[in-house]
Amino acid sequence: MAMGLHASSRGRGRSHRRAPMAEINVTPFVDVMLVLLIIFMVTAPLLASGVPVELPESRANALDQQPDQVTIAVDREGFIYVDDTLIERGAFPAAVERMECGLRAEGPLVTLRADRSLDYGRVMAVMGELNRAGCNSISLVTQGSVEAP
Repeated sequence: MAMGLHASSRGRGRSHRRAPMAEINVTPFVDVMLVLLIIFMVTAPLLASGVPVELPESRANALDQQPDQVTIAVDREGFIYVDDTLIERGAFPAAVERMECGLRAEGPLVTLRADRSLDYGRVMAVMGELNRAGCNSISLVTQGSVEAP
């Protein structure tokens, strides 16, 4: 009988409150952080270059990025992009003049990304315009390779 009373008093009473839990469950926080990490790992390489260019291979050492560098990309069709902005045909000399390479003692570092299927003359024409405007520090961007040519 005592057992029945004890059980009925527990089931009936709403005055019994549960004590607040003093522990923090970090599992959802860790899950969210891992998802964010994966998202950043996937999108970080895409932020470095916006113009899709199939780069030639080379065993050259990597260069450090500088804050005032200008990236010029020439895609498979021969279109020229300055910092991911498409330059209309014939307007590249004016765009290079706006970069003001020759006016400063040390102009911006220019990195040239050209598709491997392009004609050598097209890449040389772009480099010639850069040189004419006073951009004498040009780095050619390639894809890493393990084999010697």
